[in-house]
Amino acid sequence: MIKQSLSVLAFALLIALPAEAQLFSLASGPVSETPSDSRSVNFLDLNNDGWEDLYISNGLQGGQPDLLYLNDGQGQLIPVTDMDIVEASNPSDGASFADYNNDGHIDGVISSWYGAEDLLYLNDGTGNLVYNDDAGIVSGSFAETAAFGDYDNDGWLDLLITNSGTSRTNFLYRNLGNNAFERITDHPLVDASKLSRGAIWGDFNNDRQTDVFVTNEGNSSNDLILGRGNGKYEALTTEPIVTERNSSMTASWGDVDNDRDLDVFVGNSGFFVSQNNQLFRNMGGDTFEEVTDDPAVNTSNCTFGSAFGDYDNDGDLDLVIANGFCNTGLQNTLYENQGDGTFVDASSELGTNGSVCSFGAAWGDVNNDGYLDLAVANCKNSSTSAEPANSLMINQGSGNNWLKVQLTGTMSNRNAIGAQLEARAVINGEVTWQLRDVQAQSGYAGQNSLIAHFGLGSAVLVDTLIVHWPAGNRQILTNLSANQTLSITEVTNISNASTTPQKELLSFEVFPNLITDSVAARIQVQNQSGLGLQEGQVFVYNILGQALYQEALQVPRGRSELILDVPSMNLASGTYYVVLHLEGKQLSQQLIIR
Repeated sequence: MIKQSLSVLAFALLIALPAEAQLFSLASGPVSETPSDSRSVNFLDLNNDGWEDLYISNGLQGGQPDLLYLNDGQGQLIPVTDMDIVEASNPSDGASFADYNNDGHIDGVISSWYGAEDLLYLNDGTGNLVYNDDAGIVSGSFAETAAFGDYDNDGWLDLLITNSGTSRTNFLYRNLGNNAFERITDHPLVDASKLSRGAIWGDFNNDRQTDVFVTNEGNSSNDLILGRGNGKYEALTTEPIVTERNSSMTASWGDVDNDRDLDVFVGNSGFFVSQNNQLFRNMGGDTFEEVTDDPAVNTSNCTFGSAFGDYDNDGDLDLVIANGFCNTGLQNTLYENQGDGTFVDASSELGTNGSVCSFGAAWGDVNNDGYLDLAVANCKNSSTSAEPANSLMINQGSGNNWLKVQLTGTMSNRNAIGAQLEARAVINGEVTWQLRDVQAQSGYAGQNSLIAHFGLGSAVLVDTLIVHWPAGNRQILTNLSANQTLSITEVTNISNASTTPQKELLSFEVFPNLITDSVAARIQVQNQSGLGLQEGQVFVYNILGQALYQEALQVPRGRSELILDVPSMNLASGTYYVVLHLEGKQLSQQLIIR
C-alpha cells in the first residue's frame, strides 16, 4: 500500500516566516520554551499514528525528569507528563528507540551517568512506555549513549551501551527474545578499555554485515569493529581512522558523495578545548581516506552531536553539528553538500542560532510535509549557567521533491534497523544514486527518524528503489512517484528479485514483467532436479508482503508453463512479487503492472 504524505497547511501558518533569507524557523511551543539541561534528542513514532514524536533526555547532576512530546497530528508537539519514562529522575544521557520485542510498537532505552541505572522501557501497545525492571541490565553505570542494533543478525535487536567512567568498559547485551537481555562480556565489541562516547552501527563495506564505529575521548584512538557474520566481529587496527588520536565525541555514517557506500564524520572536542573535526571518505573494502581541506573539517569546534540529512531536498546529504561545553564558538553549524561530497557553511539557514551549549541533534519531519526539521538538545555550559530551552527548527521548504520510505521487517527486526536503501533518479539531468541506512542512533546522543528520507530535486520519479534487508533479502521497486511516503514490508525469502538464478536446477521466469492489468502473464518453470513431478504453489504479493493470489501447481521435470490470470486479480498499477514455493525452496520474480 502506498500512503500519501500529508501536507499540513494549518501548521505552516503558525510559524512566522523569517524576515531574512533562511530556511528554518524556531517553532513556538513547549519544545523551544521549556528550560532544561538536555542531552539526547530522538525522533520516534511512539503511538504508530504516522506522525513523528520527540524525546529529549536531561542530564542534570542529581537528576531531572526527561521530556517526551507527542505529535497531535497537526505538527504540534504536546508534552507528556504521566508516563514512566518521564517520571524517572535519573541524570540521563543517551537514548535509543526501537521495537526490541518485535511486537510492532516502539520501545526504548535511556543510558545514565553518575553511577545511576540504565533504564529499559517496553511499549504496552497503546503508546505507553513502561519501565522494564526485569530486563537483565546491570545496575550502576557511567553510560554515555545507547544504540540498538542486531549484532548477531537473528532478527532481535541487541544493545550496545558506551561508558566513560569507572572500568571504562562498554556493555553489550544480547536480546533473548523474551523482553530480556543477557550481558556479553567476552566479545570484540567490548574488549577496548577507553572513555567511550558514541557508537553507531552501519554496514560501511557493503558485505551485508553490520559494523560498529565507537568514538573515544581523552585523546584516544577510535574503534571500528567489523562484522564477520553470525555475531563474530574483528577490530580494524591499521587504518588512520582507528590509529589517529583525538578526543572524539560523535560520529555519523552517511554517503556524502553518492557512490553507494557509507562515509563517516567524526566530531571532536576536548574539555572546553576546541578541536578540528574529521571526515573520512570510504574508498571501498576496509579503506578510508581522510578529507583534509573542507569547511566541515577546517573549523575548530567543541563538537558533541552530529547528524546527516538532506535538508534542502536536492539529492545529497547535508550535515549539522552541535557544539557545546566551550568558551567560544558555541553556535551550531549547518553544512550544505555541493553534490560531490564537499560542503559549504550554510549556518545562516538556521536563522535563530544563539550562543548556547548544545549536545545532540537529529532530523525528522514533524509536520509531514516532506522536508526535514531539526531538533537540538541544549545544555548548561557550566554548573552556574542557566538552563536553556531546547530548539525545534521547522524547515520552510525549498520547493524540491522528495520520497520517504518506512520499512517493516518480518524475517529482519521489526524496524529494519540495519537495512540499506538505494534510490535512483534523474536529478538535474544526471542519473543519481542515493544510499540511506536505517539507524537507531545517528550521532552521539541523537537519533534521526526511522523513516528513510530522499531529496529528489526536480525529479518527479524514482525509477529504482532497492531495499537490502538485514536478513539478507532484497526487494526492488520501480517507477515510484515523488512526494509520497511508502510503507514497505519485508517479503519473506525474496532475494535478488529481478534476477533469474543462474546454474540452478530449479528456476523460473515471469514474462512479460511489464504489463497492463488486462493482460495475462506467463510463469515458465525450469525443473532440472531429476525428482520428477513436484507439487508446489505460486503466490502474488504486494510490496507490503500481503498475499493477493495463491494457486497450487504441479511441475514435471523439464520446462512447464502456467498462465497467470492477472485481469481476474483486479490489481492496481504497481510492483508485485510472484513467488514460487517448490521443492522446499522459494523463488521470486517481479511483476510490474501499468
